Amino acid sequence: MRRLLLTSFIAVTAGVVSAQGPAPIDWTAVDAETLKHFQALVQIDSTDPPTTPPGVEKPVVEYLKSVLEGAGIPTETIALDGNRPNLVARLKGNGKKKPLLLMAHTDTVNIDPKKWSLPPFSATRKDGYIYGRGTVDDKDNVAATLVTLLLLKRQNVPLDRDIIALFEAGEEGAVKFGIDHMVQSERFPKIEAEYCLAEGGSFNREKGKVTFASIQTLEKIPRAITLTARGTAGHGSVPLRSNAVVKLSGAVSSVAKWKPPISFNETTAAYFKRLATIAPQEQADRYRAILSTDPKVQDAADEYMLDNEPRHASTIRTSISPTMIQAGYRTNVIPSEVQATLDVRMMPDQDPAAFLEMVKKVVNDPSVDVSWGARDVRPSGTSKLNTEMFAAIEANVKKHYNVITLPTMSTGATDMAYLRAKGVQCYGVGPAIDVEDGPLGFGAHSDQERINESELFKFVRYYHDVVVDVARAR
Repeated sequence: MRRLLLTSFIAVTAGVVSAQGPAPIDWTAVDAETLKHFQALVQIDSTDPPTTPPGVEKPVVEYLKSVLEGAGIPTETIALDGNRPNLVARLKGNGKKKPLLLMAHTDTVNIDPKKWSLPPFSATRKDGYIYGRGTVDDKDNVAATLVTLLLLKRQNVPLDRDIIALFEAGEEGAVKFGIDHMVQSERFPKIEAEYCLAEGGSFNREKGKVTFASIQTLEKIPRAITLTARGTAGHGSVPLRSNAVVKLSGAVSSVAKWKPPISFNETTAAYFKRLATIAPQEQADRYRAILSTDPKVQDAADEYMLDNEPRHASTIRTSISPTMIQAGYRTNVIPSEVQATLDVRMMPDQDPAAFLEMVKKVVNDPSVDVSWGARDVRPSGTSKLNTEMFAAIEANVKKHYNVITLPTMSTGATDMAYLRAKGVQCYGVGPAIDVEDGPLGFGAHSDQERINESELFKFVRYYHDVVVDVARAR
């Protein structure tokens, strides 16, 4: 009888605990756990191309697989190349809603060891920062994803959605091993989701204070244009009006001076409207002016941005940057053919054919061929602002940082483009980054890459809460 009563008491008590939800998280202990995993990940050389055999992502995947499976979270390794695997993990929900995908890349750009004052794979802690290759690109997101999965499993959080984690290979220049491999029809069901969180965003931190959140909701599409000028070859001692170098120089100059038309989309319009609410008055007036329907007002703001805020000037149009010229082989020889390469970052809704015709008219020289150059072209897609995911992001930005959320179109490229093209609503997130760090050489891809330790911990808490708010059972 006593055993029956005790059993009943335990069952009732367990029911009360379950009804109350998971026990509170000891975030101090989680911070220590985050630090342990983060340092271990940074200490693994996963550069692309590899600095030492056997290859890049495999050791990171082995570490993640060991930790996840040790916690009872099943994983699957999917690889085009055995040394460059992708790892997929899944926490099952009740299926009421479509899955949520958490994506982070395990490779990093390569390094020049001679330029690092601290060992690039040491994960050295110094003056409140952690130093090493990948600390802000992208092992911060790898660690946040790993710790979030561990906490959800440990807390036994009931879920309305499956939560899928994709630790992908090849983001830094070899997408055929990573996202391009994973979105193929026979593998895409393993990562198919309604929403996705990945790299591409950050919190702006200036003089130790976070001022706003930048959440990437779409990105420009990288293309390349080749200009080829042809003329008569000859001796350099006899100037020729048909000189191909001169023709190419004129074409490059014309394109560089040209201002492609300004256009806005949901993200960029919201970005400038929101930015104007927190900017100093003079800047705020310019951000409102760039949205003006008065061409003179808009052009004045555009001219200022081209001179002083080139990233903003790129955000409002398809951009062109001349980056390479191949011309000549001897001082005394006028070459018959020369080429220039233009780095083009297209607005997601830009018609490529129509834009190429515009460039041809700008060049306005029949002896200069204007054509698309060789380049991996990423697909196009966008993520909306009126979604459950974006609402959760905004709410947690306010909760954890108490700042405004700015939806952002990246001028660069991320692997989210491949998922958006498949209909997945993707949002780029990241920790707070000191704006002072870039000019000082501490940013992503730099020779002294680093992350603020306290901001890493804060990001993990924010990331976890966004995931829980979107995926937990209601």
